[in-house]
Amino acid sequence: MNLAPRRPAPAVPLLVPLAAALSVVLALAGCTAQDGGSDTAEVATGLPAPDTAPDGAPAADAARAEALGDEVFVPPYPEPYPEPGPTDPGGEEYDDSPESPFLDVATSPLSTFSSDVDTASYSNLRRQVNQGVAPEGVRIEELVNYFDYDYDAPAAGAEHPFSVTTEVARAPWNPEHQLAMVGVQATQALPTSEGNNIVFLLDVSGSMDEPNKLPLLAESFALLVEQLDERDRVSIVTYAGDNRVVADSVPGSEHGVLVDHLRSLRAGGSTGGAAGLTTAYELAEKNFVEGGNNRVILATDGDFNVGPSTPHELTTLVEAERASGVYVSVLGFGMYNLKDSMMEAIADHGNGNYAYIDTLAEARKVLVDEFGSTMFVVAQDLKLQVELNPAAVGSYRLIGYDNRRLADEDFDDDTKDAGDVGAGHSVTAFYELVPAGSDGGAGATKATSDDFMTVHVRYKSPDGGPSAASTEVAFPVGAAAYTTTPSADFAFASAVAELGLIATGSEYRAEANLDGARTRAAGALGADPYGLRAEFVDLVDAYREMG
Repeated sequence: MNLAPRRPAPAVPLLVPLAAALSVVLALAGCTAQDGGSDTAEVATGLPAPDTAPDGAPAADAARAEALGDEVFVPPYPEPYPEPGPTDPGGEEYDDSPESPFLDVATSPLSTFSSDVDTASYSNLRRQVNQGVAPEGVRIEELVNYFDYDYDAPAAGAEHPFSVTTEVARAPWNPEHQLAMVGVQATQALPTSEGNNIVFLLDVSGSMDEPNKLPLLAESFALLVEQLDERDRVSIVTYAGDNRVVADSVPGSEHGVLVDHLRSLRAGGSTGGAAGLTTAYELAEKNFVEGGNNRVILATDGDFNVGPSTPHELTTLVEAERASGVYVSVLGFGMYNLKDSMMEAIADHGNGNYAYIDTLAEARKVLVDEFGSTMFVVAQDLKLQVELNPAAVGSYRLIGYDNRRLADEDFDDDTKDAGDVGAGHSVTAFYELVPAGSDGGAGATKATSDDFMTVHVRYKSPDGGPSAASTEVAFPVGAAAYTTTPSADFAFASAVAELGLIATGSEYRAEANLDGARTRAAGALGADPYGLRAEFVDLVDAYREMG
């Protein structure tokens, strides 16, 4: 079953002829992957016709695309993915931050965390479930934040570049508790019209010599190139055992030149990512656009093995460079040797975001449909501090954000880095609440007349530079936020969170179950213009079939 998203992209044609897709793979897919050498050998690799793929995946995708009014894209590599073989590289690596426990409001009334707009965990979970593999590296907030919600955006000319929406209802997996949803919606307005200065930093080492790595990478960046024009400048740096500048400040309107560079890439050699990062930053700073968007986009499986290669060494490098105003975003590719923890750390410390690309449709979502939110920061170092009211809440816990929690004193510390939010991004967080004085009976779900909490948001304007002072905004969450008829957004997002509780084996999952999550999600599809919510329902079905 292929659960990759199918989204209409207004800026580029969606229909890629099968012959063209095959020719790309024939040109790109076959390269030897011997560590330590830079020579490559090209091997022509045939692909099965779409109607021979297992489980009828292309037919299912075509039916869904037709229902959505979308044209069918045929992936330029076979799906589902092959099973791992004896020659596959060593294992995947994920961060294992402990989940947040319930805290007593009387002693811990503040909950502080950094915003997170990464979505890699959801597409990686989808890839693992497609393979029939028990999910690893599940970050619940990234599952929830993968989807769009119908939050009210700030009005034109609003004082702050975001709005906050809150809702409280009965917790689906524990009827004795309440669930509070906090949604931050960023403005769609782009902060600059000065153009993009982008450096593509592309891993062409031997570990990228797989059809779902370098060939997919090349076609993904080709989609991004189509969004650019004469105001933009693109540089391309590749790295393996050493690094090479393939293009330096090419006008974004030179689509053919840039795509030719991308499709000529070949894989081979070891992985010196730190040297590549240094070269990419040097190019970005040399071509810096004052008032524009200056960004390195790193595409890799994260398997660095030459030079500085630990998360600490690499995050120290990107932290030193971010003061220049050049940020780094990360796109992860591949499987079996995916270093998820490394890539997440680089993006977090480099003022960027992290997405995992498992299909070209996902690349279209990140690099075309969400181009503004991926590329343009509207609120920098956005932190949230939720102040719980002991008159209404006895204890609480933040669901997810396990490696984004901050000390309470960090909220007011402008030197403390936090997540950046792009144009159109939304950030959603759930708090599970135990009502004050609750005895676990039916009265536990009734709101009191007191505020549940106050949501404090602190952020910096992106045009103020790294030393800019932050601004704080407060949003009370009163008794009126409680409802016995939750919105479709609440119902759907809570179903996604419930799947996350199950997939992580959360100690606090209580009565969480796949049937309940599926029923709630299926009843809250809404307009679903891109079919992503419907595909989540399919994902729950696929996860359930894994047993």
